[in-house]
Amino acid sequence: MRRLSIFLIAALMPLSLAAAPLHGIAMHGTPNLPADYRHLDYIDPAAKKGGAVRYGVVGTFDSLNPFVLKSMRTTARGLWDTIFGHLLYEPLMTRSSNEPFTLYGLLAESVEMNDERSFIQFNLNPRAKWSDGQPVTADDVIFTFELLKEKGRIPFSTRLTPVEKMEKVGERSVRFTFNDKVDREFPMILASSTPILPKHAIDADSFDQSTLKPPIGSGPYRIKSVSPGERIVYERNPDYWGGNIPAKIGFDNYDQISIEYFLQESTMFEAFKKGALDIYLDGSPTHWARAYDFPAVRNGDVVQDAFTPQLPTGMLGFVFNTRRPLFSDGNIRAGLSLAFDFEWANRNLFENAYTRTESFWQGSPLTSLGKPADERELRILGEASKRIEPSMLDGTYRIAKTDGSGVDRDVLKQAVDLLGKAGYRIKNGRMSDDAGRVLSFEVMTQSIDQEKLAIAYQRTLRLIGVDMRIRTVDDAQYQQRSAAFDYDMIVKSYPSSLSPGIEQIGRWGSASRDRQGSFNFAGTADPDIDRLIETMLTARSDEDFQATVRAYDRLLLSGHYMVPLYHVADQWVARRSYIRYPETLPLYGYQLNTWWDSRAK
Repeated sequence: MRRLSIFLIAALMPLSLAAAPLHGIAMHGTPNLPADYRHLDYIDPAAKKGGAVRYGVVGTFDSLNPFVLKSMRTTARGLWDTIFGHLLYEPLMTRSSNEPFTLYGLLAESVEMNDERSFIQFNLNPRAKWSDGQPVTADDVIFTFELLKEKGRIPFSTRLTPVEKMEKVGERSVRFTFNDKVDREFPMILASSTPILPKHAIDADSFDQSTLKPPIGSGPYRIKSVSPGERIVYERNPDYWGGNIPAKIGFDNYDQISIEYFLQESTMFEAFKKGALDIYLDGSPTHWARAYDFPAVRNGDVVQDAFTPQLPTGMLGFVFNTRRPLFSDGNIRAGLSLAFDFEWANRNLFENAYTRTESFWQGSPLTSLGKPADERELRILGEASKRIEPSMLDGTYRIAKTDGSGVDRDVLKQAVDLLGKAGYRIKNGRMSDDAGRVLSFEVMTQSIDQEKLAIAYQRTLRLIGVDMRIRTVDDAQYQQRSAAFDYDMIVKSYPSSLSPGIEQIGRWGSASRDRQGSFNFAGTADPDIDRLIETMLTARSDEDFQATVRAYDRLLLSGHYMVPLYHVADQWVARRSYIRYPETLPLYGYQLNTWWDSRAK
């Protein structure tokens, strides 16, 4: 009833009186930067403009449309890209990497929003235009959301679900009035996570088809050339409308950006060694420690940089597909999780470079690790607290450590005992149920590193009679089978931020369980998980928000949906010495689209 009254009041208020224009909005609190800020606080406003950069990726592509299901896994990088930057398409507002979740104006010069967040109005920048010179209009915004609802892939297709009404206000404003499905994060997602598309340059009837026709965007770059599956080259748009607005000062510094495609990681690294790439993003500690003894490193032409962001660890692990009957039993998942000998793998495979990950938000105020659940958390959990293991509630939980021998009998006995609760016993050296069915499953891997991990896991499982098979597939098959949930177990990474929110629905929510292409790889459909996600999204205070995330962390950990693996604190990047970056490292770590070519004149 309270929510309904809020919407009635908002609807009856004159539009001009509902809210004052804002230069930025924050998920909690207010933006750090004032309305008259000159640039974001982690860039170098004196960064050189010009030159070029060459990136590399593993994979392929056959489409220049990243927003439809048909080309979801094979779209060219850079068009709409959180790593290389949104080179061609832009959102209404842009996110600061130096604040947990704060947005500043981009295509929208300002926004209007009331305290209840029952609506948001975007006021477009009058200078905003497409690469063909046409202005960005309110009609483009409305067209985008309607088109993506009809023909876009998840999550773009669901953007209007919490919207009661979308309307044009004046010549260059669009107002979204929300229904009772909205949460406090949604206006932020609406503003920052949807690309605005040009109505005049898109054939709506064929939009859901893959295409290699260079699109028109509002971003700082245009497509110069395309070699399907091999290379895409972007060139700076000299007439880019936004180069001088505060949110874009210090960004997009290269005249040309090339993205090269490789079939294997090893081939891509060889190309970097030979000088065919300028930047190599390294995620392997052994590779980082051993692979950089080549002439360009010794003479200083290649530099290794380690960046330490202020972020939660996230979670990398083997994911159980609970859609499979075998993995619907939590005792099986818990038992198999214990059987992974991290200490042996870390010592023998990774030179003890990793730390075991024991929480989805480890290393941040949002983690439940080492923190007893207080009264606020217990109230938020409600009856769900009875499902959580006592050690996870009282803050004493830790994953059992082995002696590193690879044959720790104490830990393996705990694993066998848990499997016994699910009806499995070791008979003639094989873990079997009463009907004689062997506990058997397959893990799908994508790379040599994943396969190496799986072999280490397989080695330990054999000791307790579990039959784990390994199938390594190419990138295209891996992405296809991932999207269709066609696997028993898979290796996946769940990055975490300081402002978790609506993305959790796509990862763990019941609504995403059966949606092909979603990130609900575990297949969870749990009312308690859904309720905590909703509570997280509607939290008004920092205290309630942090308590909810910690409670949510405990619930996910108690479900044993993953075999947690490991993390490192640093981000590793190797670069040509002429590629430079700002002195200030933002909260979220390095930002490639703020780097520049020092050779530029």
